[in-house]
Amino acid sequence: MSDNKQTNRLTGGQIDTSRSLKFSFDGKSYAGHPGDTLASALLANNVRLMGRSFKYHRPRGVLGSGSEEPNALVELRSGARQEPNTRATTAELFDGLEAKSQNRFPSLKFDAMAINDRFSNFLTAGFYYKTFMWPAAFWEKLYEPIIRKAAGLGSLSLQEDPDEYDKGFLHCDLLIIGGGPAGLAAALRSGRAGAQVILADEDFVFGGRLNAETYEIGDQSGQAWTAAAIAELEAMPNVRCMARTSVLGAFDHGIYSAVERVSDHLAVPPKGKPRQILWRIYSKRALVCAGAIERPIAFENNDRPGIMLASAMRAYANRWAVTAAPRVAVFTNNDDGHRTAVDLLAKGVKVTAVIDTRTDAPRIADCELLAGAQVIDTAGRLGLNYVKIQQADGSERTIECGALGVSGGWNPNVHMTCHQRGRPVWNDAIAAFVPGDTGTPGMSVAGAAQGDFSTAAALQTGSDKAAAALHELGIDAPAIDLPQAEDTPVNLQPFWYVKHGKGRAWLDQQNDVTVKDVKLAHQENFRSVEHLKRYTTLGMATDQGKTSNMGGLAIMAELAGKSIPEVGTTMFRPPYTPVPMGTMGGRARGKHFHPVRETPSHKYSTENNATFVEVGNWLRAQWFTKPGETHWRETVDREVNAVRGSVGVCDVTTLGKIDIQGTDAAQFLNKVYANAFAKLAVGKTRYGLMLREDGIAMDDGTTARLAEDQFVMTTTTANAVNVYRHLEFVRQCLFPDMDVQLISTTEAWAQYAVAGPNSRKLLQKIVDPEFDISNEGFEFMACREITVCGGLRARLFRISFSGELAYEIAVPTRYGDALFRKIMEAGQEFDVVPYGTEALGVMRIEKGHAAGNELNGTTTALNLGMGRMVSKKKDSIGSTLSEREGLNQPDALMLVGFKPVNNADKVTAGGHLMTKGTPKDAEHDQGYITSAAFSPSLNSSIGLGFLKDGGNRLGEVMILTTPLTGADVEVEVVSAHFVDPEGERLRA
Repeated sequence: MSDNKQTNRLTGGQIDTSRSLKFSFDGKSYAGHPGDTLASALLANNVRLMGRSFKYHRPRGVLGSGSEEPNALVELRSGARQEPNTRATTAELFDGLEAKSQNRFPSLKFDAMAINDRFSNFLTAGFYYKTFMWPAAFWEKLYEPIIRKAAGLGSLSLQEDPDEYDKGFLHCDLLIIGGGPAGLAAALRSGRAGAQVILADEDFVFGGRLNAETYEIGDQSGQAWTAAAIAELEAMPNVRCMARTSVLGAFDHGIYSAVERVSDHLAVPPKGKPRQILWRIYSKRALVCAGAIERPIAFENNDRPGIMLASAMRAYANRWAVTAAPRVAVFTNNDDGHRTAVDLLAKGVKVTAVIDTRTDAPRIADCELLAGAQVIDTAGRLGLNYVKIQQADGSERTIECGALGVSGGWNPNVHMTCHQRGRPVWNDAIAAFVPGDTGTPGMSVAGAAQGDFSTAAALQTGSDKAAAALHELGIDAPAIDLPQAEDTPVNLQPFWYVKHGKGRAWLDQQNDVTVKDVKLAHQENFRSVEHLKRYTTLGMATDQGKTSNMGGLAIMAELAGKSIPEVGTTMFRPPYTPVPMGTMGGRARGKHFHPVRETPSHKYSTENNATFVEVGNWLRAQWFTKPGETHWRETVDREVNAVRGSVGVCDVTTLGKIDIQGTDAAQFLNKVYANAFAKLAVGKTRYGLMLREDGIAMDDGTTARLAEDQFVMTTTTANAVNVYRHLEFVRQCLFPDMDVQLISTTEAWAQYAVAGPNSRKLLQKIVDPEFDISNEGFEFMACREITVCGGLRARLFRISFSGELAYEIAVPTRYGDALFRKIMEAGQEFDVVPYGTEALGVMRIEKGHAAGNELNGTTTALNLGMGRMVSKKKDSIGSTLSEREGLNQPDALMLVGFKPVNNADKVTAGGHLMTKGTPKDAEHDQGYITSAAFSPSLNSSIGLGFLKDGGNRLGEVMILTTPLTGADVEVEVVSAHFVDPEGERLRA
């Protein structure tokens, strides 16, 4: 179906009527023009019904013309690009735009869920706190499924979004939030002064309310003046003009977040361009020129499609050349409502009446004025047909109209000033809250956002506040010539809601909050503004109460017998407007969601058929498959046997490396390690155990002393960040007087373990000859700074986690790939093999070394068999609490080894240990397996685990039970050191 008759289109406006754009709404085709929004194009085509409310599913049309819109939420596009909850008032029209209404079933005109409205007496504010309590079994089976099906706005395509989103960083002297007259004046003065300026506005054209008014600035229209100002600003290299950019929040240290809608106005983003960019803006000063938002007046049935803010009605007429209906009326308590009537009359629209609550309201030519009157009701099922009026003398009459503009005054847009706990203050002159102390260092406010509503005041305050902000930065901004502009004073009589009738008067039109709901909250003692908000959901919709909060606060004040400032206002939080989740994620999706860090040998590993595994953020080679190998166990067994038989190389760069320097470095290590480090000799390495403050083991690793005042600590891969953070806390907070400095060097050094009986012979081929690495010249646990390959600086450590003669050699990372290849080349005569993390894990289990599975955050030094490492001669972090009685029971868990009685059986990690003949339950649990592997050295499955009083139970046969699989295996308790328990190989 199609309907290309724009029956409500007027002449003029800022649209390009020479071109037509086709679009669809709920499957029906329409036409609009470049410059239209979806809302203005629908109104032009006489479509008033655009949505349904959240709770009662009442018919709703547009209320506003910008981001304050609570009603006209639609789904844009289709397929993978489908986007729910988009405001029709901010969605730019483009050719081929597909839009659908939401929150209705089966259609917008006939919504079955509107039955909720029939039960509104049972679904009042707070009903969810009082219902669904009985019977209890119904909640999960009946109530919750129904509520979940009814809840939510819009739908997801459940397909991957094909568009890209990006993030970026900007810096400026002055960030100007809002591109209306105040923002433009501020930008002109700042830009001409040479300051680095960012001018951001959420609209797709600059000018703010100047686009919606007919006022002249100087001798030209507001639109022409805006165009000239923007042309000048865009020509300045120090000014960045950012239309389609919503500033979301004010954060610490002058940081603001903003979303730029780069391609939302296009059907498909251009190749290589993101759809949206999330900016982090670092500003030295910020000036909020966010304008003001008109507030409605609540009256019975004030939510019908066609009832909107008078300023929105004026904006549609002046900017988009659209009238909401051929016959309109205006309901107001201030002169601004009269301006809407005047502008519409000038456009040839029939204004049936201006209903003004003031008895002394000014007259308007060519229009009936009903002074001292009120709108008390409306009629029309899916759109407004007429309004019912109570006149000043108490008599009633009806006025036929298809649209009603409502103006209850203006609220300065204080949201951004509240993001760091700034409290608005009351201004009687405009009957609204204005920014007080923003609480945000470096932030100032100008124009309508601070309650200066005239165009002249906006221009002047914008210019003055910008100059003041720059003066604080030492930048002189000479005064600029400002054009003459309207300077009409505010003339209003506060009027919040019509008290006539027993029907429902709506405050929050998205969440269906009524005047009666506020009265109920007061009656049930939810009188604090924060309680009112949460009990009624007033202001909790996607518009954050931009059009509803003030009405609710005024009614609560009246009920409480207080003034509005005494009642107070709620606080606004970021984001200012909703942000798509894709924008928040940016490029962090797919493989970029969890960025991978590649080791220096990654390229070599890829070339040699490595299978990789994620270890934290690192991508490590798990094993290297050779031709003919069909199972990973076959590959791992080969690698283990090769290392134990000759020599192998493993990339251990991922181990955390922390350089610790300073005259107190040794004493510092003495505090963070449970064992002693103060007397460690230069050129020596020591295994260290680190405890948390509660005495639980935190991490282990080796630390080498390269000089009197320099140590290099290694940590486990998983705990590298945590340990560094812990060390910084100790340095800065616990021992700030110590002369010690830390720096993470994990990425600075490529490090390889060279292990096996021939490891020394291999290294002697690449270590420069002036360095003696014989057993006598470089004994076990030695360390030294050396050179390799003819002068390349390197570090060599004689440490072993495989149980074999082994070394770890480190070079600057840029040489890591070359060194790995050199080692493999030099080791060909020894049949050297690269081995991965799986073989490394098998060998560490064979040797009985504790790793992440054993350092699981619940184990102590005693549990790990390292109780004697906790020095009694010094104080260290966690040492005192490690002596707690509960951690030192006679039958404490101890790390021991396990092997199956039948070699064909498998030891399973996670299995629990039971004494033979006892029930298999938690009460009789004796311990559990932490690590298990098949040992090619023993031709058997083996494991490490914790067993109660394990050190005294060697040789005992136990039952290893795995409840998940139901398997029971007999295992023998053995020493955790399966291979070379005396350590002869690693000292060879």
